[in-house]
Amino acid sequence: MVKVAIFVDVQNVYYTVRQAYKRNFDYNKFWAQATEGRDVIKAIAYAIDRGDRKQREFQNILRAIGFEVKLKPYIQRADGSAKGDWDVGITLDAIEYAEQADVIVIVSGDGDFDLLATKIREVHGKRVEVYGVPQLTANSLIQAANEFIPIDENILLA
Repeated sequence: MVKVAIFVDVQNVYYTVRQAYKRNFDYNKFWAQATEGRDVIKAIAYAIDRGDRKQREFQNILRAIGFEVKLKPYIQRADGSAKGDWDVGITLDAIEYAEQADVIVIVSGDGDFDLLATKIREVHGKRVEVYGVPQLTANSLIQAANEFIPIDENILLA
């Protein structure tokens, strides 16, 4: 059976799906699609922890689906901007699990992951699938993947 490792940039997915569709991503439908006929060796959802009840409930839903949830604290800077991305963490984990998986799934439109996708394909010889909102996914990431799967009506909450 094909072994898959899944890495979800929760903030990126939330904001791009909201911007493009004014709806929410359906993690259950995504899971069913991305794992069909595959053995999941690792699935991690990377999120920012603001400490509110609604977020904790969402994180528990992700865990119930099968994701390990990794959290970083939300940091509000003095100038009003915020910090809280997981790019380095996602990259390190994806490279770590690339040896064990046949397929690496990256759920993000962030162009910073184009180097990761290229490395996994070229150095590790693994298939890379990227899920992203078409109009909000970096072209360099789409090009770096073996396959780009658009986040569209099929994997959104009604």
